[in-house]
Order: sequence, then C-alpha cells, then structure tokens
Amino acid sequence: MAAHFDRRLRKAALTTTVAAVAVAALSASQAPDVTADGNGRQTTADNAPTSDTPSQDSATGNSPYYTDLPPLNSPSPAPTTGTPSSPGSPEAGIPATVLDAYKKAESELRRSKPGCNLPWQLLAAIGKVESGQARGGRVDAYGTTIGRIIGPQLDGNGFALIKDTDNGVYDGNSSYDNAVGPMQFIPSTWAWAGRDGNGDGKEDPNNVYDAALAAGHYLCRFDWDLSDQDDLDSAILSYNNSQDYLRTVLSWLEHYRKGTHEIPDGTGSLPVGRSDDPPTGIGTGTGSPGRGTGASSRPQTPGTATPGPGGSPNKPPTSGRPTDPGGPSTSPSTPPTDPAPPTETPTPTDTVHHLENAGATGFSAIAGDTFAKKISTRAETKAGEAVGKVRIRFTVLGDTDATFTGGEKVAAVTTDASGVAVAPALVAGEQTGGFTVRATVIGRTVPGLDYKATVTERVADALTSTGETELTCTPGGEFADPIEVKATLKGAVADKVAVTATLIKSKDDPAENDKGPYFKDADGKAVRTLTGRKTDAKGLLELPKLYADDAEGTYILRLTTPGGAALDITLKVAKAADPTPDPSTGPSTAPSTEPSTEPEA
Repeated sequence: MAAHFDRRLRKAALTTTVAAVAVAALSASQAPDVTADGNGRQTTADNAPTSDTPSQDSATGNSPYYTDLPPLNSPSPAPTTGTPSSPGSPEAGIPATVLDAYKKAESELRRSKPGCNLPWQLLAAIGKVESGQARGGRVDAYGTTIGRIIGPQLDGNGFALIKDTDNGVYDGNSSYDNAVGPMQFIPSTWAWAGRDGNGDGKEDPNNVYDAALAAGHYLCRFDWDLSDQDDLDSAILSYNNSQDYLRTVLSWLEHYRKGTHEIPDGTGSLPVGRSDDPPTGIGTGTGSPGRGTGASSRPQTPGTATPGPGGSPNKPPTSGRPTDPGGPSTSPSTPPTDPAPPTETPTPTDTVHHLENAGATGFSAIAGDTFAKKISTRAETKAGEAVGKVRIRFTVLGDTDATFTGGEKVAAVTTDASGVAVAPALVAGEQTGGFTVRATVIGRTVPGLDYKATVTERVADALTSTGETELTCTPGGEFADPIEVKATLKGAVADKVAVTATLIKSKDDPAENDKGPYFKDADGKAVRTLTGRKTDAKGLLELPKLYADDAEGTYILRLTTPGGAALDITLKVAKAADPTPDPSTGPSTAPSTEPSTEPEA
C-alpha cells in the first residue's frame, strides 16, 4: 500500500500543463473505428511486463495495461450521471452495458462451471486495467464497442514478438498480432477462447458480452477455483504474466467487492497511466493514454476532431505526437506499413514444416470416463528436427460432447525443447461414437494432424434383481410387483448403464415373443422390447408395469447390458385355481331320517 500511496503523491505532483497534455492525448485517442499509440510507446525492453512464460500463452500476449489504482475513498453506492469532472481520475462506477455483460458472464459460468466460483468483480477488475471498461462504456445497444480497441502491435520492439495469426481479421494487421477488444485478447487466443455472450450467433472480441464470457471461460480453465487465493493468482497471471499486473487487478477486485454502482454508457472515466509509460509517468512523445484507449500500431490521423469523454470534439495536440514511418491510416482494416527490421531472425514458428504424432494411438474411453491416453504432437522442421516454443492448437471436431479437462473443446499448448506438445486429458461425454482431435500450428499454415477417438457405451458385468425373479399373473391382467434390477461393474455400482429388456420366446431362443406378457408404449400399444432405459446413480433401474394377454403359459423376460451382463425373470400367466371345498360344509352321504312323503306303491 505504501508504494501505491507514493504513486498517488507522484501523480498529484504533476504540473497542470503536463496533465493537460495527457488529457488532450487521451481525448484524441477516442476517434471512431481506430485509435492511436503504437509507435509512440516506450520501446525499451526494460519497461515491458516481466514474464516467466511465453507471451503467446497469455490471453493478451502480455501487452501493456492501465496502471491507475482505485480511488482512496470508498465507492459510493449512489448512481452518478453526466461526465466525470476529471477524465483522468479513477471512477468506481461501471457503465451499464459493461456491468450487465460482467454479471451475465458470471451467471453463465456459475451454471456451466460452478466449481470455478468466478465473481463478476474479477471481470470488472480485468476490464478496468485492460480497456478502462471499454473506454468508459463507449458501446452500442448490443454491447459492441464504438470503434475498435486495438493494442500496440507485438513486433518485439519493446513488446513480445507474435507474428500475425489471423491474417489481420481481428486487428487489421497482417504482419503482427495486436490485442483486441475490451478484454484485449490476442487473435490466436480468441480463436479458441472466443464465445458468443449475447446470443447473436457471432463470437466478436469487440463485443463486451462475447469478450466477458470468453474471459470468464479463460479464467476458469484448468479447474481453477477462484475462491482460492492461489488459484485466483494463477488465473490472473495467466491473463497477463506480470506481478505488477496481478497487484493492480487485485486492487480493483477488492475495490469493486466493497461496492460499485451503475453509470450511463459512455460516461465512465478513462485511465491515464500505462505499464509501458516512461519511469517519469509521462514523457516526451509518449503521452498516450495506453492500450485501453485503443492504441494501435499507427497513430490517428493528425487534425481529426474526435469526441472526448463529454461528447465535445477535441483536436489532438500538434506536438509531442509520434510519427508513423508508414504514414497515417484512417482505416482499421488496412494492415500497418511499418517496415520489417533489416535482418529479421525467423521465429520457431517459421521453421515448422510439419507435425508428427509423438505418442499413443487408438484413443478410446467409456462414456463419462477420462481417456487413459493423452494426445501428443511433435513439431518438426523439413529435416525432421524438433521445434520448441511453438504453439499447437488442439481442437475437438465432430458430433460429440467430449471435451478437454475443464470443459473446453480447444486447447493451446506450447511445444517443449523436444518439440512435443501434450494436449490436456480428453474427457468422454455421454454421447457415444467417433470424433476427431485436430492438431494445428498457431500462426503458420501447415497441414493439421488428425487423431481419431471413440466413446463407447457404459458397461456392467452383472445384473441382479432387487425383488422376486418369478412373477405370476392371470390372463388379461397385470403383474402386481414392479421389476427392479441393479447393475454393477467389478462389484461397484454401474450408473447410467443402458439396459435392454426383451420378452423372448425361450431361454434357447432369444427372439422377441409375439404373445404373452407385454409393456405398453405411450399410446397404450403392446411392446415386448424396451431400449433406452438407464440405471440411476445407484445403479438401479425400475421397469414399467407388465401386462398379460389371454395366452396362458410360462414366459421369459431377459435383461442385458453392454459389457455382457444378463438376467432372466420368469413370468407365469395362468388362471386362478378353483377353491378347494371345505369337508365340513360338503354334501352328506348319510341316510335321511326325515319321513318319506312319497306315496307307497
């Protein structure tokens, strides 16, 4: 906290002139469709966030972020309206649509991944440091940002080096990747983490509903429990691997947990400080408001009037602005024209020629189980040499509900020194059948490598009756006692096992009988084979009521399961026996003592 307080004192000591320059630069960066900073950033590696893992393995590529800290005063529960008096001062209020997106994402994750315990305040904290809550809530009615929020290009010039992975689709840059949208995903991460949060059928990183839900899923992967501090720290660091980033996000998380309030869209305050600012806070030629204001790899066209936070146009300053070597651009879809370094060393990705299977084959699991074998892929050069530090994307394809651990159908893994990437464990769903897992190289077009996998039915090796194994009924009647069976596998309960019940002709003839006892379908018609019934969590299954037609005899009901378990139940249909007369009430054979009434002959 002492460091945080010292930072506040330093900021308070800035002259009015310097502050005005910062605010002017901030306002200028709010141009519709594309905003600026890129080449005005500090380009020394000393000011980039420190990282112990590859930048490609974070959501943002370890891009810059806002460093402003929460206000010292407690959040006010009362709503505020209008434009904040100081665009550079932090504000506890969250724009209405942005706040709704965070809460909706929390609700969805509570349903789909309840063990993660994701709080919406964490999404709000990350949204604050990544984009200033979508630039103060500048979104349309559907949650899409008004103008794209694009971070500086990750060209290795003071930032990580991540070559283009999306052909410029998301960031307008076909040379390098840029972080995109209110939650600042790099394109290669969005390709597998993207979600449709507003139900419009699209996965758009520029939509706050989509981005918030994607961030939630990203933070909840690996079965992290965010109510546990260690897991929470790991999840935040996986988003941007910097200890300063972690501390900043945790500060805002605590602040929002104490209370916040909804404010109108477009009226939120905009941060100023950014992690790649010079040590003095604001330096010559680097007065950019940062990535959260939509910093791109090229500056905004000088002299363009743009709406400021209060809606009035503000002209960008005429001095202190960087010059784009490739010339200004007003189109967000036009790739930047920054010249490549004279001697550019190929990245490991550039050297990948093909992928090879690096492990097992024949992937199979019973429904609901985890696959015993993991998929592994080796990246190789044309000469067959291993390529390390390459990102491999594993994607589950086909009509299946199988996923990787954590419930995701896509996973990105970096190859080790031996060129091998091991996918997370596959978990079989309840849907049986075959599917494919495809391995591809992120950032390079080489043929993918397909792995075939199969999910088989749950099995049982024993079926037992919980009641009688011989039941009786009169012709045209119904069997009074229900039939209940229990399935087990190696002595343990076998749940969700399919049981087939068939009235067969005899023990030696398993063909379906055409007479005798029967079940009824939904229309009341007789059926003598039941399928699709499964045991419950205790391995139990109770069959529907059985009826008898007029044919007397002894019949067999045979129950079977995948795995070979079988059980026969005997059913007898017979008329009720005549009651035996009581000897004490039967007709007498003794001679009568009554006088005869017959006339004598």
